[in-house]
Amino acid sequence: MSKSPPLHPLLQQAVQLSVAGRNAEAVLIIGRLVAEQHPQALAMMAEMKWRGGMVPQDPVGAREMWRRAGDLGHAQAATTTTNLLANGVAGTRDWPAALERLRQEARRLPQRKAALQLIEKMSLDGRGDPVRQFAPEVLAERPDVRRVERLFTAAECDYLRQLVDKEYEPSVVNDASGRPVRDPIRTSDGASIHWMIEDPAVHALNRRLAAVSATAYEQGEATLILRYKGAQEYKPHFDFVRSEDNQRFKTVLVYLNHDYEGGETYFPEIDLKVKGRKGDALIFTSALPDRSVDPLSKHAGLPVTRGTKYLFTKWIRERKWVP
Repeated sequence: MSKSPPLHPLLQQAVQLSVAGRNAEAVLIIGRLVAEQHPQALAMMAEMKWRGGMVPQDPVGAREMWRRAGDLGHAQAATTTTNLLANGVAGTRDWPAALERLRQEARRLPQRKAALQLIEKMSLDGRGDPVRQFAPEVLAERPDVRRVERLFTAAECDYLRQLVDKEYEPSVVNDASGRPVRDPIRTSDGASIHWMIEDPAVHALNRRLAAVSATAYEQGEATLILRYKGAQEYKPHFDFVRSEDNQRFKTVLVYLNHDYEGGETYFPEIDLKVKGRKGDALIFTSALPDRSVDPLSKHAGLPVTRGTKYLFTKWIRERKWVP
């Protein structure tokens, strides 16, 4: 794979200004290069608009800037455009067009070739939705806990692990001063497959999760892969978020491996302990019909006593969540 070209000197200057806290000056420099249709500047401004902060958050505008940068030869912006075209976040969704772009990218990028090969083994309709029907096994009626065996294939599990292998970071929360500190409840490491980098293969898997959970893809938060090792755990907690208008009401977990000991998903209020095999999914609800937290949905990821556990995690909201 060819290396990315060096950053334009003015963009290097903008980065240095931003590091020094002179954000307004940095934005002006980047903006001038955007006006000249410089692909690196377009991609940088797209990132800024997507995240917000230095400039107002504008996912729709960000997506358009990535498209323009990609058309001008910026490789990462082009693949981001393909990803967003596949999932429809912040704009129009066009699965056939995204697949055609992916085929072109697969000719020169090994990671995109791997994504395409994975898709070609899936049974999908013209929109990228699964053709296969699912019959979840009911493990508990309250909270509603269900298991689906082999929702993901072994190859799909391996692909997800490979995709984020170098992206794991410690789980953190902000303390009273706003400073990030290690999460005392979730001691695992995590890697997000957010919408920008959710390639068409991962998107197809997320649509499969939506189908099996009887929800829409757009209700799901960005995918999170958790890694537990060396007695790491997720202490008893609720996925429900208090004082949230668009509530988390359902969770889907997919076990990406089973060659470890310990690490069971445990519901202490109903004494239910689950350890899935590779590719198995666990689906459960967190909220009662009146939108209050279901106290029986408290659960934990028990400490891993040997090996390393990898878990695909999807929190699902009541209504559309994606931009």
